[in-house]
Amino acid sequence: MAEQRTKKESLLKRIKNARLVRGKMDFSILLVISALCAFGLVMVFSASYYYAQHYSGANNDSFYYLKRQLIYLLIGYPLMLLISLIDYRLVERLRSVFLAISLLLLVAVLIWGQDLNGGKRWLNIGISIQPSELAKFGLMIFMCSYMSRHRNEMNTFRFGMLPMLIAIGAIAGLVMLQPNMSMAVIIGFIGVVLLYLGGCDIKQLLGLGVLAIIAVVVLAFAQPYRRARMTSFSNPELDPLGSGYQLLQSYYAIGSGGFFGKGLNNSYQKLLYMTYGESDFIFAILCEEFGFVGGLIVILMYAWIVFRGIVIAMRCRNRFGSLLAAGISIVFGFQVFVNIGVVTGLLPTTGQALPFISAGGTSLLVFLSAMGLLLSISRDLYPRR
Repeated sequence: MAEQRTKKESLLKRIKNARLVRGKMDFSILLVISALCAFGLVMVFSASYYYAQHYSGANNDSFYYLKRQLIYLLIGYPLMLLISLIDYRLVERLRSVFLAISLLLLVAVLIWGQDLNGGKRWLNIGISIQPSELAKFGLMIFMCSYMSRHRNEMNTFRFGMLPMLIAIGAIAGLVMLQPNMSMAVIIGFIGVVLLYLGGCDIKQLLGLGVLAIIAVVVLAFAQPYRRARMTSFSNPELDPLGSGYQLLQSYYAIGSGGFFGKGLNNSYQKLLYMTYGESDFIFAILCEEFGFVGGLIVILMYAWIVFRGIVIAMRCRNRFGSLLAAGISIVFGFQVFVNIGVVTGLLPTTGQALPFISAGGTSLLVFLSAMGLLLSISRDLYPRR
């Protein structure tokens, strides 16, 4: 009896030590993130200093956007490293908390949010945050946890897809009320992809996809400003001083950059010709100053993070960790695709930041925190064979 108790205690001790002592993080991801963040500071200053000098909200301070970005980076980068040291399984226990906070913030922004450009998307709680950015990952954590705990029920509608659709609909619906259709569509896309990865019935997903496409088309043409966006991105020359103006300026920036670019700080379009050059359209300024080669290098760096994230998802020992790593990688890659697609005219104009490079505190903090989770998961992989 004593011998069995000793063996049991020894086994429990080994299990405890195995959970506490995990492998090393994926340093290649950390290195690429660090390089993108550093380059982002350079690009934010280059793209914004002239505008900040003439913008009263920046108090005519050419370093205004750089200082804001640096403050958020000094908060977000250590936070990423701290999260990477924490066992990601702790996040699963707080799944309902993350979802509840996301819903509360989305309700709060509708009541107390800043009214800007006809929408309420920003909430001031000492610092200005965009709740929809947080909600994307709050929803993802909740879905990954549910699908990992109900693995055998995910191919049913009642216990698999339906609870997830309720969560997706609640988040996307509140985002639509801001109104922010582009973010709502992104959240819906993320939800459908996660449902597929979680093992939902393919026929049900295809039916859901058809309904979603119909709904997006109807909503896109329901408002005049949305119709203008849907038509102008395919032919911006039809309204060069209106809905097509921003995209045409982006074309001028990218085209004039050529193969190697004009050089750092030599962009012409940032001289008050292009709006949001430091945020949503910073990739156009990047291409103007660093050319096709610079833009391609940045895209390859993003692709490396996504690739390594998928590898981590495939090799993770834990189903929740595997789904979460896949979700983070897909959200990250899709955000990059949407931003660059908008800047190059492949997609209608939306206000989505380029991760780690665009000026924007909420986006930077959220994506650095998500990368911290991905690095934490990378410590818990099957050994290479």
